[in-house]
Amino acid sequence: MSAGARRARRVWLIRAAWAVAALAVIVLVLPNAWILAASAGRVSDYGEDGDTAEAPVAIVLGASVWAPGEPSPWLKYRLETAAGLYESGRVDAILVSGDNSRVDYDEPTAMRDYLVGLGVPSEAIALDYAGFDTYDTCVRARSIFGIDKALLVSQSFHLGRAVAVCRSVGVDAYGVGDTRATVDRGRWARNWVRERPAAVKAAWDVITRREPLLGERETSVDEALAFTRARRGG
Repeated sequence: MSAGARRARRVWLIRAAWAVAALAVIVLVLPNAWILAASAGRVSDYGEDGDTAEAPVAIVLGASVWAPGEPSPWLKYRLETAAGLYESGRVDAILVSGDNSRVDYDEPTAMRDYLVGLGVPSEAIALDYAGFDTYDTCVRARSIFGIDKALLVSQSFHLGRAVAVCRSVGVDAYGVGDTRATVDRGRWARNWVRERPAAVKAAWDVITRREPLLGERETSVDEALAFTRARRGG
């Protein structure tokens, strides 16, 4: 190969590398920009100034459960936040949504049991056993449980994506974030970084309208709302 041909090949490779890099940046930046825009003004930290949003239902997004049925620390923080929302009257029902894809692993039941231990009546809690990821939870909240407005409860780094996805499928969503997990700064930082590519999947799910596991309409959220409203005399 001549020197001129080698130079031409080198220039082509450099240009191709730049094109790939530019495409990667676009693919990563655009979904994150969408999340920022869709969640702007809709996410607050629990108990902080500006945390005043109310809704009929709080949706607690699932996270790891340690055997035997013990919520992980970060999931406990979410559940404690949801319990506070319920006791303060900012929500009338709680939907716990998580993974029960295996017989020996059951996030929603562990979440409900922990909430009951915090003093939330079991009758005020509904369970979604097929909330395998954020998109699934949002679609099922609207399609299966009939929720059109909710407070989403998770760690703050996750809530922008959750709010954006839920709004895209018809749930008027606001996020209430737990910040106590920031004490583990290393893990917090890793999860914040992980959220950036997770935005790409979220955008793809929304664009393609991926259909999660669905089924018949459930009335458990309606029953939880009725219980609490009767209890509160509303």
